[in-house]
Amino acid sequence: MRGDDASMIDGPSFSFWQAGMLSWDVALAARAPRAALAARRTQRLAALMSAARGSAFYRERFARHGQAFDAQPPVTKAELMERFDDWACDRRITRAAVEDFMSDPARIGLPFAERYTVWQSSGSSGIGGVFVQDEAAMRVYDVLEALRRPVAPQRWLDPAMLGERIAFVGATGGHFASIVSIERLRRGQPGMAQRLRAFSFLDPMPRLLAALQAWRPTILATYPSAAVMLADEAAQGRLALPLREVWTGGEALGENLRGLVAQGFGCPVLASYGASEFMALASECPHRRLHLNSDWVILEPVDERGRALPPGRSGHTTLLTNLANHVQPLIRYDLGDRVRLFDEPCACGSALPVVEVEGRVDDALRVRGDGGDDLSLPPLALTTVIEDEAGCFDFQLVQRGPRSLRLTLAGAVDDAALVRAREALRGYLRGRGADAVRLEVRRGAAQVRGRSGKQPRVVALAPGRGRGS
Repeated sequence: MRGDDASMIDGPSFSFWQAGMLSWDVALAARAPRAALAARRTQRLAALMSAARGSAFYRERFARHGQAFDAQPPVTKAELMERFDDWACDRRITRAAVEDFMSDPARIGLPFAERYTVWQSSGSSGIGGVFVQDEAAMRVYDVLEALRRPVAPQRWLDPAMLGERIAFVGATGGHFASIVSIERLRRGQPGMAQRLRAFSFLDPMPRLLAALQAWRPTILATYPSAAVMLADEAAQGRLALPLREVWTGGEALGENLRGLVAQGFGCPVLASYGASEFMALASECPHRRLHLNSDWVILEPVDERGRALPPGRSGHTTLLTNLANHVQPLIRYDLGDRVRLFDEPCACGSALPVVEVEGRVDDALRVRGDGGDDLSLPPLALTTVIEDEAGCFDFQLVQRGPRSLRLTLAGAVDDAALVRAREALRGYLRGRGADAVRLEVRRGAAQVRGRSGKQPRVVALAPGRGRGS
């Protein structure tokens, strides 16, 4: 979650002096010469490679490939999840212990093993992830998000946002990165607890609208597809909020979507780019360009053979190296996103490189509701239901008509998984007022590929197709 209070956490080794030094470094680095940024990366990469020797998984890789960073082959989420107990540099971090911790929703935002932050990721690659962050990494994420987010003109007199009421709309029922970060702030900062509240985008629309209307937030933080859905409700007169800003992340924000949200709510829309593997990858400058936090993370666009691509070229995938987190090292990790990095300086004056993100390939669905109205279903809400409630990660949901959906589950799927997926998705549709939508659930392989070759997990009705029921 964003906000100046994000730079203040409670923990056994927390130091205000350390936070102050980190804040000073983050503030200076954005305007530092490129050579100074490169020196920071070199120093932090050396520290990461040294820390990784405490991981049995990486010791084996170093023995096979050498200890030079450039010699390391890409590592996948599947490899890390399979070798979870050998991956961490703290032997207390085991898959069994972490999953037991995450089995209790009451622990969302609480420290694991008294000092670590734990969250799970979506299964956008067909595999769910579990990531453990050390305190140093959390301080870095907090300060990056606090100091590198642009300050809208109306907030210049209140940079700490003491007069704001912030609403996060997203997945709240599991140990996901956003809600873990929010609850961590709420628990650690009593003042923030009074100004920050989370709302589930899985709630039936009337309940969600009523809850937001009662809270009356001045800042809304959510995913672009959910922001469009709520902005449409505002445009239809069913939601009236005194918003001064909308913050979006988790999906690509195109100019058309930005315009719809800004028009619906009548306020500026700010974008950021992050992942479960590194919370604060990039923030938007006043010129609406995303700047990569390259002093703390390395992104490498690569082609199908893993070869580095020159600036301006979009890769087959992107390798991520997290320079902040030493307890679960991520070195040349296959992130799965397609990005482009640029050498040209930005007009805003930041020395941080500009990054363009292709982003997720999932569609928002518009279905015919029980009352005949068109209803919007955000893709992240649909995938969260299937993952979190049904426990299925490798799937594709394709719209076949205004009142027809087909869910295909891939891999080794038993009858119980089919039943769980059908019941979970049916329950969500019923809560949205779309119980009349026909739902087919089956086993099989994905039928639709995106233009980039990536497999979308939620596919909307193609224009001109299936206009009947």
